[in-house]
Amino acid sequence: MRDPARLDDPENWSGGFYELDIELGRADPVRLQAALMALWAAAGIDGCYADPRMANGLTAVPLNVSSLEEHGLLAGIVTLPSGHRVVCACTSVEFDDGQQWLTLNLPLGALARTDRRIGAFPFGEDGGPVSLRWRHQLDAWLGTVADAVHAEVGVACAVIGFEIDAGKDAASFAAGLPEERWEAIALPGPGGLVHTPANR
Repeated sequence: MRDPARLDDPENWSGGFYELDIELGRADPVRLQAALMALWAAAGIDGCYADPRMANGLTAVPLNVSSLEEHGLLAGIVTLPSGHRVVCACTSVEFDDGQQWLTLNLPLGALARTDRRIGAFPFGEDGGPVSLRWRHQLDAWLGTVADAVHAEVGVACAVIGFEIDAGKDAASFAAGLPEERWEAIALPGPGGLVHTPANR
């Protein structure tokens, strides 16, 4: 089996991303820096590199907002709950409404090399409810990363799933959560984030 922790293997970066999307609230570079550090520590990410998909090869960079803004994506290696090590990436975006998001990306190309059940997810039968068998463990772990970021800076919401739509934010959940959920959702509660699992 090819190594899912090889940052310089293009196939590891194929297939789209399984994501933890965190809505931080109003854009603030100081809060973004604190959130970035908290995410990196909570996920236990090894290394910090500029986007390894670029032609200039693997380049170590400082773990800070300046690097994130300059390169658009910071990459490293993370150990999953299964014990497998895979490549991962972090991105951030500020939307027109001024809301800042921080995202931890796990590429399906690498994930599929660690678990046969992932198959062709999110397509076909591999993308149906059967995928919950492996997703729930991954979602729970990504939820602990969201918890750590919330404890550090406070977040508006966190959403976990495959390439999450931009419209799934705290405002869209204000009237209640959908009964059928392709994503796990976490919203602030009195004692921290309240997690609701995916059911599709």
